[in-house]
Amino acid sequence: MAVYDYQLLLKRLLQHGVKWYPKQKIVYRDKMEYTYVDLRDRVLKLGAALRSLGVTTGTKVGVIEWDSHRYLEMYFGIPGIGAVLHTINPRLAPADLAYTVIHAEDEIIIFHEDFLPLVEKLAPTLTTVRKYIIMTDGEKPPKTNLPVLEYEEWIHSVEPLEHLPDFSENTQATLAYTTGTTGKPKGVMFTHRQLMLHTLAAGAAIAALGDNCGFRKNDVYMPLTPMFHVHAWGVPYLATMLGVKQVYPGRYEPEMILKLVLTHKVTFSHCVPTILQMIVNAPGIEQYDLSNWKVVIGGARLPKGLAKRATELGIKVSAGYGMSETAPILTLAMLKPYMESWDEDKKLDYLIKTGVPVPLVDLRIVDPEGNELPHNGRDKGEIVVRSPWLTPGYYKDPERSEELWRGGWLHTGDVAVMDKHGYVQIVDRLKDVIKSGGEWISSLELENLLSLHPAVLEAAVIGVPDPKWDERPLAIVVLKPGQTVDADGLKLHLKQFADQGVITKWAIPERYEFVESLPKTSVGKIDKKVLRAKFGAA
Repeated sequence: MAVYDYQLLLKRLLQHGVKWYPKQKIVYRDKMEYTYVDLRDRVLKLGAALRSLGVTTGTKVGVIEWDSHRYLEMYFGIPGIGAVLHTINPRLAPADLAYTVIHAEDEIIIFHEDFLPLVEKLAPTLTTVRKYIIMTDGEKPPKTNLPVLEYEEWIHSVEPLEHLPDFSENTQATLAYTTGTTGKPKGVMFTHRQLMLHTLAAGAAIAALGDNCGFRKNDVYMPLTPMFHVHAWGVPYLATMLGVKQVYPGRYEPEMILKLVLTHKVTFSHCVPTILQMIVNAPGIEQYDLSNWKVVIGGARLPKGLAKRATELGIKVSAGYGMSETAPILTLAMLKPYMESWDEDKKLDYLIKTGVPVPLVDLRIVDPEGNELPHNGRDKGEIVVRSPWLTPGYYKDPERSEELWRGGWLHTGDVAVMDKHGYVQIVDRLKDVIKSGGEWISSLELENLLSLHPAVLEAAVIGVPDPKWDERPLAIVVLKPGQTVDADGLKLHLKQFADQGVITKWAIPERYEFVESLPKTSVGKIDKKVLRAKFGAA
């Protein structure tokens, strides 16, 4: 008997979306829209065009693009023929970006016209690249001496594939590089099987267990996490499987984002806190109805002050957690049934937590010896995880791969507690936790509490050397326009939380710096490495 050996390939997600709702729309900015059938047809053209350039199983194809319909095509078209999609972070320092291309051994680079000056500058050093393809939002690409193919002409110059091929589900599908604080960027890779299981488990969690930020068949999806950053948290794959309307904003501009949200009635997004901060503080934002918009926040802790501001505008927010190494979703802040009767403020306290593990994630909080800690909301340890979609290691880096997976668990480097309800709360990165007089002080908790002061827009807390206590916390604060508060006012603000037992009096910083803005990393997180360099002196 001939039994079909069904492989978990990404093409299955696209196939289901097309069958479910073939005429559903996919929109790019205010420039164009097409249907799911068009998406499938263009994926088949892209696959054929890649093959015409000699792209085959295992060939690395690098992409430098804003969030767009074309990027969605490449999410399926490049892995769909067995090649590897390398999602390049354009915000990396040029030398680091060039390193990732060469280290990945990219043979083809597909890039948006906005990045032409960058690509022209780096091209002489990109020794592995043999072909460049440019994408343009205009009628013609800009002039260049670089030998390029134009994306639309290229994919329409060949006969499309009849279908995407079958091959092993364990074929590598994607490659991306982490933006580490030390050393060169590290490559993480994922197979078709891993991304399929990630999509199905995330879908079960968000669609079935999710409430405040549930994802349903009638939702309109717009990512606000860059598609170069860990598959935009994997949600474009889920959105395509569900056949929902998808809206892609291109380069992030507050006016365009708001226009798309209102025009297309966007109901589901995800982003880092800095993007949400940009939106809720946009001039005149109060005049718009945002009550149907659900936003999942990840990448950094969701401060309660920011969550309250979003809630006041009608935006429903909740938190999630993952890493580049974990594809990325590990936990989501979803309310358990018995929590529905809690008052809104208490529910918000749980919706901004790191969350509960999604299906198929084994998560422990352990001490330095690897012993699991009690779920009492107090004992701090490192998060270690197991799941079928975690990267097997760092690309071409066995030493750091072994360190990542020591003891058979993936070590996240995140310090957390777990409470009696099973909710995780990250209190710091191992490298960010402040060790003061033998005690651990959570920089994230202090940042969260500072965000609740009515004058504070953003805050970051770092440890600075102290001759007596080893380290002491330093708060770096951005005030809201027109608002004032001094160090004594912030100390008094934090003292009330010490009196309530939320933090110890010992945790209250003595020193405060007021700045106009906080430095951000390439993925929108507060860059504490820069802050330590500037303010870290004793």
